[in-house]
Amino acid sequence: MQTQPVTTEAPKFYQIDLEQDLLGGWTLSREWGQQGGRSSRKRELYLERDAALAAFESARDSQLRRGFQIMFSRGL
Repeated sequence: MQTQPVTTEAPKFYQIDLEQDLLGGWTLSREWGQQGGRSSRKRELYLERDAALAAFESARDSQLRRGFQIMFSRGL
């Protein structure tokens, strides 16, 4: 996800990944920052797919409301 670039600063980005681990749990990873600058990262672990998917969709919807646009997606 990315915001529209402002005239003098680089666009902001927000990346969300949901992956299953080898033991059957789920990891929701979020990374955000300004392109070409520092970024922050947060990881959350979930035991059930439904809870992980709900958290993923909530994070995505929150960023869409803040003005981010989906640049590309992969997966189901």
